[in-house]
Amino acid sequence: MAAVSERGPADTNPTGVELDDVTVRFGDVAALRDVSLAVEDGEFFTLVGPSGCGKTTTLRAIAGFETPATGAVRIGGREMGGVPPEDRNVGVVFQNYALFPHLSVRENVGYGLRFHDPPGEVTTRERVDDLLSLVDMADMAERDPDALSGGQQQRVALARALAPGPDVLLLDEPLSALDARLRERLRVTLKAIQRDLEITTIYVTHDQAEALAVSDRVAVVNDGRIEQVDTPERVYREPASRFVAEFVGDNNRFEAEITGTDPPRASVDGLDVTLPNASDVSAGRPVTLCVRPEAIRVTDGDVGSSGAAATTMTATVESREFLGDAYRLHCRWNDRSVLVKTGGRRPPEGTVRLAFDTDDVQVLTDE
Repeated sequence: MAAVSERGPADTNPTGVELDDVTVRFGDVAALRDVSLAVEDGEFFTLVGPSGCGKTTTLRAIAGFETPATGAVRIGGREMGGVPPEDRNVGVVFQNYALFPHLSVRENVGYGLRFHDPPGEVTTRERVDDLLSLVDMADMAERDPDALSGGQQQRVALARALAPGPDVLLLDEPLSALDARLRERLRVTLKAIQRDLEITTIYVTHDQAEALAVSDRVAVVNDGRIEQVDTPERVYREPASRFVAEFVGDNNRFEAEITGTDPPRASVDGLDVTLPNASDVSAGRPVTLCVRPEAIRVTDGDVGSSGAAATTMTATVESREFLGDAYRLHCRWNDRSVLVKTGGRRPPEGTVRLAFDTDDVQVLTDE
């Protein structure tokens, strides 16, 4: 965890946002439980998890809309206890867009600039025009919010939050109301403007692909607690718990028992699986083995991509899904379902031989 101190002339890179053992309660229900996070200055940090897990409550605690029962929130090294939301210099976009119905789109976006000069050497009008263009709303600048669709209102809310150039940007599902193509384009643009302005950004989404695509780091939230904080690559490839393995992307999970430690090996219904050498296991211990669908290939041989022997199994293709760039095969092996993602113009059918490499096996030992 980065050191935290008051921002001053000698302190050029304090922690952007820090939560220290924060608990938030609603009556007898703990929405957050001893959550500790350190989001670095200028980082794009994403909270991802199922509905009701505590993502939005975390954002509201940072913004000052919820008061922690215990713990501390710091922004730029400054303790936020007792600091009202309007004095925290954060921009917020929540799912309820909270646009001013009596103001036009242009006036909504420029509202915060009544109290702050726009960042950079631009006028208020130039700043508003740039942001309206960014979110594809330039031709609707004079419309009233009630004449907009939900997706359009969401984009106006995003532009309004960005207008003053806040130190911290808090985004709760900001793209959820957009169609898929615009959502994909806008998240790329959002990432670019975040990098350009170096705004510390905390982003909430339930969309795992979105979280992996835009983030410097990801926190996976479950039942008010943080399950894992890491880069998108490591969260995907090296899940720290069964929950992360199940929630982030598709995964094949095999209950197994360790049969040897030198080299580490495990048995799954009699199938001998060689484990990565870094596996911390002991003989006889039950574990869960995870293998991503794209790591399993349909093969005629039994040699892995690294030259080592691969684990192979004979399975039956029960159904398939065309994904455009690949096929997803639902296979049956030893009365178990095995998911395989494979390329090619024609997917295999009937009985197939599947293989995966040792390096593609993730061993989970959490209880």
